[in-house]
Amino acid sequence: MKKLVEGNKRRIRRRKSIRAKVSGTSERPRLSIFKSNCHLYIQAIDDIEGKTLCAVSNLEKELRDVKTNVEGAKKLGQIAGERLKELKIETVVFDRGGYLYHGKIKAIADGAREAGIKF
Repeated sequence: MKKLVEGNKRRIRRRKSIRAKVSGTSERPRLSIFKSNCHLYIQAIDDIEGKTLCAVSNLEKELRDVKTNVEGAKKLGQIAGERLKELKIETVVFDRGGYLYHGKIKAIADGAREAGIKF
């Protein structure tokens, strides 16, 4: 149990370090990711205004059938990219939330890139 707590503390420390360097604007929002054991959450955030421009998660009614695995993460990334395209946003700043860039996090990034988002 102690190992899990220490791992989460390290992730939070990495997250704070990333957030000190990364900030989003209305033209180039921060694409923030959070994952829990059951769900994935993606938000495009304008840090200057303090507003969420768009959000995607597998808690939404039409996305409840999307699983929390690599394939599901890629699909959520594509949906997030399409919603950003509707808002006429081409580029984002990627905030991995302290997680390592592999697996689900990489799949989200690849899905958003396939939708035409640059970062």
